Amino acid sequence: MALALSSPDFAEQDTLPKDFVHSAMGAGGQNVSPALSWTGAPAGTKSFALTMYDPDAPTGSGWWHWVVYDIPANVSSLPRGAGAAGGGQLPRGAKQGRTDFGTQEYGGAAPPPGHGPHRYVFTLYALNVDKLDVPDDASAAYVGFNIHFAKLGEAKLTAKYER
Repeated sequence: MALALSSPDFAEQDTLPKDFVHSAMGAGGQNVSPALSWTGAPAGTKSFALTMYDPDAPTGSGWWHWVVYDIPANVSSLPRGAGAAGGGQLPRGAKQGRTDFGTQEYGGAAPPPGHGPHRYVFTLYALNVDKLDVPDDASAAYVGFNIHFAKLGEAKLTAKYER
């Protein structure tokens, strides 16, 4: 069975519900991370990492909305709201990396008005290490670089949003 990522809050290519949209920058959402679950971890999985990325952000490099890593291998889901500041609802040992909002928490969709639909790609990575060797304040790109070299498999779930 292949690694698969899903959410009870939206399906592949759905519009991201307002609860998961950022509350700042005029976006008017609740800025709550969605519930996510996964199946089919490859043999040898020692931990997971999860990212949320907008490749359509007008920055030249996209926008990192959420970075979670060191999720223990025996975990197969994150509850709604797990991305809150402080990580109190994350599994023991899991950490949140710094997003392009400059914080270590979930940052919901907030595309510029009139910019058209943006894609929000949630990617779950199965890793061959228990923990990533990154500083606590590492950028999403730095975490992603380390994910790349420890990756056994990945699964994606994409939602859209525009305003």
